[in-house]
Amino acid sequence: MNAPHSRRAFLAGTGALVIAFSSRKAFAQEGGPPNQGMGPAGVKKLPGDLSKFPKTDSWIKLEANGRVTVFAGKAELGTGVKTAFTQCASEEIDLPASSITMITADTALTNNEGYTAGSHSMQDCGTAIRYAAADLRATLIELAATRLSANAAELKVANGVITAPDGHKVTYGELVDGLDQARDVRPETKIKPNNAFTVIGKPFDRVDIPGKLTGTEMYVQDMRPEGMLHARVVRPPGYGAKLSNIDTAKAEKLPGVIKVVRDGSFLAVVAQREDQAILAMHVLEDSAHWDDQTKLPKQSDIHNVMMAFPHDDTTILDKGILGQPGAKSLKASYSRQYQSHASIGPSCALALMEGDKLTVWSHAQGMFPLQNGLSKLLAMPPENIRCIHTEGSGCYGHNGADDAAADAALIARAVPGKPIRVQLMREQENGWEPFGPAMSTNVSATVDAAGKIVDWQYDVWSTTHNNRPGGAGNLLAGQHLATPFTPDPPKPIPQPEGGGDRNAVPLYVFPNARVISRFIPTMPLRVSALRGLGAYMNVFSIESFMDEMADAANTDPVEFRLKHLEDPRARAIVEKAAKEFGWQPNAKLPRGHGQGFAFARYKNLGAYCAVAMDLSVDRQTGIIKIGKVVASVDSGEAVNHDGIRNQIEGGIVQSASWTLLEEVTFSGTEITSRDWSSYPILRFTDIPDSVDVHVIDRPDERFLGTGEAAQGPTGAAIANAVRRATGVRIRNLPLNPANVKAAIGV
Repeated sequence: MNAPHSRRAFLAGTGALVIAFSSRKAFAQEGGPPNQGMGPAGVKKLPGDLSKFPKTDSWIKLEANGRVTVFAGKAELGTGVKTAFTQCASEEIDLPASSITMITADTALTNNEGYTAGSHSMQDCGTAIRYAAADLRATLIELAATRLSANAAELKVANGVITAPDGHKVTYGELVDGLDQARDVRPETKIKPNNAFTVIGKPFDRVDIPGKLTGTEMYVQDMRPEGMLHARVVRPPGYGAKLSNIDTAKAEKLPGVIKVVRDGSFLAVVAQREDQAILAMHVLEDSAHWDDQTKLPKQSDIHNVMMAFPHDDTTILDKGILGQPGAKSLKASYSRQYQSHASIGPSCALALMEGDKLTVWSHAQGMFPLQNGLSKLLAMPPENIRCIHTEGSGCYGHNGADDAAADAALIARAVPGKPIRVQLMREQENGWEPFGPAMSTNVSATVDAAGKIVDWQYDVWSTTHNNRPGGAGNLLAGQHLATPFTPDPPKPIPQPEGGGDRNAVPLYVFPNARVISRFIPTMPLRVSALRGLGAYMNVFSIESFMDEMADAANTDPVEFRLKHLEDPRARAIVEKAAKEFGWQPNAKLPRGHGQGFAFARYKNLGAYCAVAMDLSVDRQTGIIKIGKVVASVDSGEAVNHDGIRNQIEGGIVQSASWTLLEEVTFSGTEITSRDWSSYPILRFTDIPDSVDVHVIDRPDERFLGTGEAAQGPTGAAIANAVRRATGVRIRNLPLNPANVKAAIGV
């Protein structure tokens, strides 16, 4: 694999330790929707993240051997975007996937596309790759026309070979010498029409699955470079605890121990083998003395405590005049407990310090923000730090991956010249990761005699959903140093995407409506981004209440939703899910069985998704068993149908776990849900009996983010089905057996 001309050497494999650094400057962390349309003076804007990084070779580079390397600033987090990026490039450059090398999220090689978050990968990065590849192909055809003395419009292209009508040919590789790959992608570049597709929208195997199935080194947890040492950190027992005293002598004398690293309350041990590092970690834990733990609120009172904190209020929807009279009015309150990412694989990172250069391999979601945070943490120039994304076994938000990377970097500085591997223990991951915030919502509405909502009031209380690194204080190790860093002040994420108020504005059309976001700066527990941010809770609340209002209007829930939807794509999604499920108003079901329906458009900007399901509730045990699930999704143009189905299926299972089981528990001083018995997640025996996903492909529409579209509708559909099965509305998550039994009076 040859490196691009304009770049320095890069890794040929994750085990190779080749230091390379880029002069590329950091850019914005996370963009908005694709930047399309017309700019100043009528100049057409480049689409997606091309508007930030317009150079062709910052996205795709052709080599003399005819292969291309594609550079994506977004990372593969298990969502299949690496496959979709490959399809986009393959389609537009007319090369098979076997001739494409994909590089993702590497501060030395790729554009700074910030975090891989918010379902932005395809609309921002995939769009840019597609247009850059199309522009490169067009340029190659222009060069070939000159070389072959032919009309460009008459040339045929297939598998990197351009053929003239007279049969003369030239390969892509033969055109490299006359090719300017550093120029800007032209705004007038045209991508292929959908009737010419041979790759996009066609069956295409995931490029990452074979290695994962065969046990190839795919995850950062798998990396074992030569000379690697193992490290373990010792975390404090709870928030605010400080290391007051420790005797390290016993640990230092253990077999294989290389070094004990301490800086204030940051404590770690390095050993030759992993088992030796774990044993030494436990010895250090036994000899450590900690002071001044933070007092936490009572868990049973957390929502009242949070709503009593000072909050900054923002009206994000104000339409018409509230207080309209009607046939019936309802009000309700909903709540969600803190939730964990609960990654199956505890977070892991590798770091190597050589001279004044540091390389970090991490499965965090943002390599450039991580680079920035490590630069501040270590007082090193960012250009001396290279962060390389390597897949990890679990993420979906800001979990412990960034913290593990900071741990590894600090230890690597103390033990230079050797790759240092840090993997968190399960109790460290569960006890210290940033959780998805607890949230509360209040909603009231009025329906008129025609069964339409004429008055809608919605309030959401939430802390921040974004404490990602950028600043060193957002890295756990930075808070534990002798001279600690202060976390960045919590801030709300502005609309239209939002944080705690994501999806707080319904897509339904109400003549009079007000939505208020009540942002709480105080954070009793460490919180940050969990997949979907506030959308899961807000959709759960809105769609639960839509069912309640449908009952008040004596109307079928699906009919009631359609009555309030004007967006034709939204209506199509609702109708598709209902049809494929076989939804029947007032269906007669066995005792203890119920059907539920819910819908949302993620962020009101991304993919549309509707979910219908049936389930049963055992009244004696409180256990909910999901049966058939049918979902419909509109992600705009579908590059990979199976990939979209995978994302919706995964979102349904993940949301079912959140909704039925997941809840962080804590005492007055520490997190207590530190293992799988105290923080249960959905097991294989508990998954739905069947999941059927229907993709509505719209090849003439732009890409829409899919990865977080199903979580909100799934949670609400479960709650709505439980209401039909039990006759009781449960408004507080999770719907675990204890809460279900309490609600139905068992």
